[in-house]
Amino acid sequence: MIVEPKVRGFICTTAHPVGLKAAVKEDIDFVRARGAVNAGKTVLVIGASMGYGLSARIAAAFGGKADTLGVIFDRPPTQSRTASAGWYNTAAFAEYAAKDGLYRKTINGDAYSAEVKQKVVDTLKADGKVLDCVIYSVAAPRRTLKDGTSVSSVLKTVGKPFTNKTIDLRTKEIGEVTIPPATDEEIKNTVSVMGGEDWIEWMTLLKSEGLLKGDAVTAAFSYIGPSITHPIYKDGSIGMAKKDLALAAEKLRRQGLRAFVSVNKALVTQSSSAIPIVPLYISLLYKVMKERGTHETTIGQMQRLFGEKRLIDGAVTDDDAFIRLDDLEMDEPTQSEVKRLWDKAGKASLDEIADLKGYDDDFLRLFGFGVKGVDYAADADVDVKIDGLIE
Repeated sequence: MIVEPKVRGFICTTAHPVGLKAAVKEDIDFVRARGAVNAGKTVLVIGASMGYGLSARIAAAFGGKADTLGVIFDRPPTQSRTASAGWYNTAAFAEYAAKDGLYRKTINGDAYSAEVKQKVVDTLKADGKVLDCVIYSVAAPRRTLKDGTSVSSVLKTVGKPFTNKTIDLRTKEIGEVTIPPATDEEIKNTVSVMGGEDWIEWMTLLKSEGLLKGDAVTAAFSYIGPSITHPIYKDGSIGMAKKDLALAAEKLRRQGLRAFVSVNKALVTQSSSAIPIVPLYISLLYKVMKERGTHETTIGQMQRLFGEKRLIDGAVTDDDAFIRLDDLEMDEPTQSEVKRLWDKAGKASLDEIADLKGYDDDFLRLFGFGVKGVDYAADADVDVKIDGLIE
């Protein structure tokens, strides 16, 4: 099959298996070149197929030689349709992990469900694995609750509407967007989907089943960002969920677990592409950080999480117990320059002040397109299996 990108809004409905395999290999090579990290012997990554979760699994396995069990929720290929990008990422990860002789099982299913949680428990027990580390990287738009009802998250403000600049990713034109406030019910549902309740359920179950080592550590991911994005992110409905995530970490610490929230850098992901205002901010940020030589991708961030930030052996945190992987983004000179460019946006040429190409390249790369060395005119075998898959 000749696979081409088919983009609809902030989603690409196709994925290129060869391109994604090449991208995974590039990340593996990056980790190996940076040197060994300590991720513990056995790591569970919940949400392991894309973004920070995938990068955490790669860093743990190929930087730390850890055995990894991943939880994903991805679509397999059909005769007429490619698999989801996460499916091909996981297949590539498993293939390279097999070559290194690493444990690499993956469970495909809804991480919120009791069924998937039980499969993780059963798999770990059957294989004699006890966890040193649990990475919680679930970024879903909706959640099915225990009573069978489904709730969805929203990207809205809290209290009052907010108007600011944004970019149309199709036309590359600057305009204004007004984001309405969320209702109390919408805030509650967003917290249910993206807050810390499910993280606590996972850790409570794993502890009760004796699957955590005494000094096991767990981390979930968050974002704070600059004042420009606070009304839609930090102080918006999604921010309420992230505050709940931080409270969950405190609850887990009170239960004797080493639990942290890692505040990560703004990067192009499916989630960030959907948030108004944020794509324009990221395009400006990329311009500044690349010029300063401080830009990182998700794999660079996760290599630092297990390396420089020492998640496993004495996590480096701020006064709020956050691991700050956004330190280079939030550097004062960087933010000052981003603010200057933000004020010019709409007046000056975007090509001069923003890294639009870098944004577009990173977005397409999420789905395996634009990766160096890949012949996109050639037929691609989309029927790819995942070694060690449990469904």
